[in-house]
Amino acid sequence: MKLAIVATLIASASAFQMAPVSTPASVIALKANKVDRRAAAAMMAGALFAPASALASAGESPKFSVFGIIGDGTSLSEGAAYGSDQTAKTYSPYSPYSDSADAAYLKAGGKSGAEYVARKKAVIAETKVRLGRLDGYIEKKKWYEVKNELTRYMYETRGACTFLATSVQQKEAAADFFRAIEKVTLNSTMKNQQGAFDATKEAIAKLDAFEKLV
Repeated sequence: MKLAIVATLIASASAFQMAPVSTPASVIALKANKVDRRAAAAMMAGALFAPASALASAGESPKFSVFGIIGDGTSLSEGAAYGSDQTAKTYSPYSPYSDSADAAYLKAGGKSGAEYVARKKAVIAETKVRLGRLDGYIEKKKWYEVKNELTRYMYETRGACTFLATSVQQKEAAADFFRAIEKVTLNSTMKNQQGAFDATKEAIAKLDAFEKLV
């Protein structure tokens, strides 16, 4: 009987014990945010002061440069050495690039050089390959693939044709090809299968005619 009474008293006392208070999620997030801000501030401070300490030398006066003309041209003041650390003359005091007269493509003849012209003609050759794929897409009515093929690589085609066309006859031939390509795009947008077939055939013929002229 006594044991039963003691057990009842213990159970009653435990019922009045204070339950553990849970920390709200917002408070935890706030504490974490404070920790993150402190860490970020420490990292920023390290990034700011690390370069200065790395470039400093004991016993030396501060280095400075005014456009690489006045002062020490090897210093990193204002974030640039203004060409003083380059062997070739720069395009301007503000440019990290060398004078265009030293460019490799100019030494090879520039845009009139054989290598540059060959690259443009290679674009025309690849365009013929891309045009040859269109009939297969049109047959399966893959209209997205047709228009994708006309823009994925062939955006280079118009530039190549414009560059290679120097005479009036060549420019007219290029314009004929451009119009034929536009017909392919239009008929594909309208999902006109026969019209797309005809326009593709015309575009291939016009490109062949242009290629023979250049």
